[in-house]
Amino acid sequence: MRLKLSPIFFILITSLTFSQKARLDWKIHNAGKVLQLVTNMGALWRAETNYRGLIYCEYPPGSGEEHIGEGGIWIGGITPNGDTLVSVTTGWGSFFEFYPTANDWDTIWVVGRNQVVNIPYWPNYVGVSDQDFVCKYSDYNVLNIPNHQPMYLDVIQTSYAWSTPPLDEIIFYRFYIIPTKFNLKEVFIAYWLDGNVGLRLPGWDFAVDDYSIYYPNQHLGIAIDYPGGVDGNAYGPIGVKIYPPENINKDSLKWTWIWSFVLTPRDADRYNLMASGQIMQNQHVPTGSQFFIAFGPLNLNVGDTLHFMVAQILGKGLDGLLANVKTADWLAQRNFKIPSPPPPPPLRIVEDNHKVILRWDPQPGDVNPETYTDPYRADGETKPFEGYRVYKSTQSITGPWTLLAEFDIPNNPFGYNTGLTHEFVDEGLLNNFEYFYSVTSFSKPDTVAGFPALESSINANAKKAVPGTAPPQTVGKVAVVPNPYRGDIAYYSYNPPWEKPAIGRKWMEQDRKIQFINLPPECIIRIYTVAGELVNTIYHNDPNRGYEDWNLTSNVGQAVSSGIYLFSVEDLKTGNVQVGKFVIIK
Repeated sequence: MRLKLSPIFFILITSLTFSQKARLDWKIHNAGKVLQLVTNMGALWRAETNYRGLIYCEYPPGSGEEHIGEGGIWIGGITPNGDTLVSVTTGWGSFFEFYPTANDWDTIWVVGRNQVVNIPYWPNYVGVSDQDFVCKYSDYNVLNIPNHQPMYLDVIQTSYAWSTPPLDEIIFYRFYIIPTKFNLKEVFIAYWLDGNVGLRLPGWDFAVDDYSIYYPNQHLGIAIDYPGGVDGNAYGPIGVKIYPPENINKDSLKWTWIWSFVLTPRDADRYNLMASGQIMQNQHVPTGSQFFIAFGPLNLNVGDTLHFMVAQILGKGLDGLLANVKTADWLAQRNFKIPSPPPPPPLRIVEDNHKVILRWDPQPGDVNPETYTDPYRADGETKPFEGYRVYKSTQSITGPWTLLAEFDIPNNPFGYNTGLTHEFVDEGLLNNFEYFYSVTSFSKPDTVAGFPALESSINANAKKAVPGTAPPQTVGKVAVVPNPYRGDIAYYSYNPPWEKPAIGRKWMEQDRKIQFINLPPECIIRIYTVAGELVNTIYHNDPNRGYEDWNLTSNVGQAVSSGIYLFSVEDLKTGNVQVGKFVIIK
């Protein structure tokens, strides 16, 4: 849960980015069941980026359930001059202290499994998971941060996400910490999590009934939603597990876990907490979950690279999460060298009248999933590709998904032996409604290792389709739907929904919608009252789409009332004008 801060605080923070022109970026891990926002400031929430979504860690996809308010690392140590310093990616009572540079390449790099990418600070980077993110940030790229004395640290962060069970509820973060100016001693590293677990609602009431627990032998902290409350019962909690550096004596490490409200802007105070070695008792009263896990001390010299990992683990209930902890340990022990799914097929979509055509035959330059190889299979299968699956959703580009069809290699012991195809036609659709499709590829199971068939990511290959007819040459058949518009009908409950509130909130007045259909490519729609007063003007310019939506608000943003309304549509190419009327009943 993010604290409410004073306007002065926000003005100062905002001015930092504009004055320094850092190349801020964000991406969302969507390969698996965890949709996680990642920034190149090291923060797992919006921070200073332009991300406009409501949810930072949605699980399961499409559920509207949040799990993170903030999350990121803290690094503390003592300089040769005896100064005790701490640099934080995010934290209550602190300004942001890590930023990328202003270089165009200093963004979040997206890399697929086994893909080789030349990143300026990591030449020939090879993708590890189905969806790798790579970024770099430093605590000295922005120097006018109040109450911040930089430690002159570079941090390279990679994160891994997988598309297939049992790996798709886990995201791994690897951190490489590099001192650039002076040696540091008594270094402590912390991972801080502000857990906000539950259905994302306006305000923060949904986040104040969470609590924190800790498994000291696992170095695992968990934020759990207390049953009931305004957000009901969450599908599952969120946990973070620390994997310390492998090249150090584990017995030399001191661990700290503190779950209370932490507002410590002074470096010395924060460092003393990180280095305290305190392991608090589990939280029993659900007043909100905020905790950090810290380890140290370590000595870190210029030229050294400190490497450690954090696993972000979710699951259905606490039992599901703890089962996934074992999977995360297995992944780490194998250094992520595991069998992999085929790459996703090159999906193309053709929208037509009341139907959508899906095609995924590889074209020149496309990756062909049917020819992929996997060196980490135990069965020695040289071409483990098995088939394709076609999915559809009427709700959103992240599901929920319905399996429409499966096509696989015939005459073998696996699957349905239906035979392969590269086209699917979905007919009988409503024109001008949104539908979402994905086509995945999947492998044969590894019968020697007992590893299941693996499937490429549904969400990563998802595309939107809106069936309909081509725009007419001019006006003459423009109509309004629905007409009349009735305020007593829950249009958002249609399947597919006619009106869509944003994920994480209930339907609101601004979600109302009527649609002007059969529009020519370039035209102006004017809406009037019966008294001739102009209510709103809509400009349409689209050679492929013959419709425009209107949310029943005036040109000054006020909701319109019940009544009869007139419209005119002027074709900007021919000058022809069509007039008509429609009715709104609220």
